[in-house]
Amino acid sequence: MLRGKMREIDVAIIKDAVAELCVKANLELRRDVVKALKAALKKETAPRARDILKLILENARLARAKGLAICQDTGIATVFLEIGQDCGLAGGYLKDAVNEGVRIGYRRGCLRSSVVDDAILRKNTKDNTPAILHIDIVKGDRVRIVVTPKGFGSENKSAIEMFRPTEDPEAIKAFILDTVTKAGPDACPPFVVGIGIGGTFEEAAILSKKALIRPIDERNPKRHL
Repeated sequence: MLRGKMREIDVAIIKDAVAELCVKANLELRRDVVKALKAALKKETAPRARDILKLILENARLARAKGLAICQDTGIATVFLEIGQDCGLAGGYLKDAVNEGVRIGYRRGCLRSSVVDDAILRKNTKDNTPAILHIDIVKGDRVRIVVTPKGFGSENKSAIEMFRPTEDPEAIKAFILDTVTKAGPDACPPFVVGIGIGGTFEEAAILSKKALIRPIDERNPKRHL
C-alpha cells in the first residue's frame, strides 16, 4: 500500500545535469586532487619530477581559468546514478537522456569525441556516446549523479586478477604494484589508483571506479591493506 505520492523527476533535468558535469569534469581538476599534487610537490626532491608536478598544476590552473580541457584525452563518460526508490522518472527514457546529456556536454565543451559504436569495426560515433552507465537504487526520493571521464590511457592499462579465497594479502599488494609498474608512462602518471577488492569479477571492476569518486584523502573505512 502506497503511503504517499511518489516524487516525480523529469529525465530532462538529468540530461541537463549530465551535460554540465561532462564539461566540469573535463575542465576542472578536483580540488582534493590539486591539494594532493601540491602536497606531493612539497615533498618531491627530484628536479625532473618537481618540474612535471609544477606543469601539471599550472595546466590545471589554466584549464579552469580559460575553460579548456585539462587533457586532450577527454575519455569515455562514465555515469553513476543513485536513484531514490521513492521517486519516479518521467518525460522519456533514462538511458537516452543520459546519452543526450553526454552529446550536449561534449559538444558544448569542445571536447574530443573518442568513443566507437563497435569494438571490432571501430566506427567513431562522433558525439562520445554511448556512455557507460551504472545505476543503484537507494533510499529516498532524490537522484545523485556522478560523471567521471575515464581516459583511454588509464582504461587500456586497467587490470583484474582473480585470487583464491585463501590468498595472502601480500599477493594482492604485489599484483597492484606490478600493474602500476607495467602501466609506466602510458597511463599518464602521476596515478590515482582505484582498487576494488571482493565480490564477483564485474563488482570488483565497478568498485575500483567508485574508489576514484571518493575524495583522495578519504580512506575506505573497510580498508584492510
